[in-house]
Amino acid sequence: MVDIRNIDEGTWVLDEGGVRFFLLAGREKALLIDSGMETRNAKELAESLTDLPVMLLNTHADRDHIGSIAEFDRFYMDPAECSNLFHSQDPGGEVVPVRDGDVLDLGDRLLRIIGLPGHTPGSIAVLDENRRRLFSGDPIQTGTIFMFGVQREMHAYMLSLQYLWGFRDLFDEIYPSHETCPLKPELIMTLYEAAGKVMAGEVRGRDVEVMGHPAAAYDVGAAVFLCDRVG
Repeated sequence: MVDIRNIDEGTWVLDEGGVRFFLLAGREKALLIDSGMETRNAKELAESLTDLPVMLLNTHADRDHIGSIAEFDRFYMDPAECSNLFHSQDPGGEVVPVRDGDVLDLGDRLLRIIGLPGHTPGSIAVLDENRRRLFSGDPIQTGTIFMFGVQREMHAYMLSLQYLWGFRDLFDEIYPSHETCPLKPELIMTLYEAAGKVMAGEVRGRDVEVMGHPAAAYDVGAAVFLCDRVG
């Protein structure tokens, strides 16, 4: 069951309960940011909310963000995410590359792509410049941030947080895919400082197993990092 509610006129959040995704409508087009985990009719749901043509953008290709990807013949994604996507499934549709610095114009609504590698190689955020909101995917959140295994890299994650902080004057709220929503931009540096402490061995982790893989959970208060064990 997907709970649908307005953020404002032309902006909706679609919430599965543990995963949320977003629909943004401009004057000419609408963009679905991710498509859920269990949901298989996100495009149909989006089209029930707007008469505009609906496009899909993937913030990254973890399975809890691409539940309805097969509904779309084409979808926006950073090409660095292809390994993550095509090693888990054949989505059927065509990848339309977007990269850091690209701008999508929905018609009087500009969306800037911000590259945030680290959580996954091709993770991106979407800056809604007109309405001063950042749709962050997974890297900025108060829940559990997966950072273990060969697809994920804490050094890159910290560099991405530094980079994102440079945009802090352009948005007032962050809309993540999980947990507390919305968030304040100050969480970016909180996560940066916490990640640094994890990397320096200043936070004690506990051994956990996630989907059959050993990892270490580092509770830093603002979030929990699931990492390869440090030290």
